Amino acid sequence: MLKLHNISKIYQTDEVETTALDNINIEIEKGEFVAIMGPSGCGKSTLLNIVGMLDTPSHGKYHFLEHEVAQASERQLAEIRKRNIGFIFQSFNLIDELTVFENVELALLYNSVPAGERKERVDRVLDKVGIAHRAKHMPSQLSGGQQQRVAVARALVAEPAMILADEPTGNLDSAHGEEVMEMLKQLNEEGATIIMVTHSPAHADYARRTINLFDGQVVTEMHRAAE
Repeated sequence: MLKLHNISKIYQTDEVETTALDNINIEIEKGEFVAIMGPSGCGKSTLLNIVGMLDTPSHGKYHFLEHEVAQASERQLAEIRKRNIGFIFQSFNLIDELTVFENVELALLYNSVPAGERKERVDRVLDKVGIAHRAKHMPSQLSGGQQQRVAVARALVAEPAMILADEPTGNLDSAHGEEVMEMLKQLNEEGATIIMVTHSPAHADYARRTINLFDGQVVTEMHRAAE
């Protein structure tokens, strides 16, 4: 599905140069569930942002499906991103003024999906994540776990090829965190490709493969046998 070849990311100011990623080489196949771990500041979120085309590498090549995205324009990146990638963030990033239904529907508006199909797809995905009974509620009326379920539904509704999750349980208590992880596990078993940044070894155990970063480099990889 994707291949990163000698990817580096360097941030430069007038006085200092910081290497966030240093010659990263990773290949991820369709249907994998990959956890990315490492200490704070090691480059995990930078890597996820580059994979998700929210940021561009300073050096190297990035192939995603049939695209060479390292050289793509901002407009091309936005088009590839909206058609192929769903994002789940630690902070939920729901819009307070929109209902649960409208928050999820937003992803389909960006893709110009007709109204009738939008309703069918939003209803289906809200039911899938167990939050359909809250469709008309506002985010402020939901618990943290429920808000993250809405965020997962929003990531799924456009039927992306890949889901990127950045500390998806970081703002949740342990019980709700486990619920979200079980949901991601189920989605992966149904065929979704998932790349997740996490600090939690227990949550990394849900993935079949863990990539450990340190100082912007891949230092170890671990593969788990199928259960």
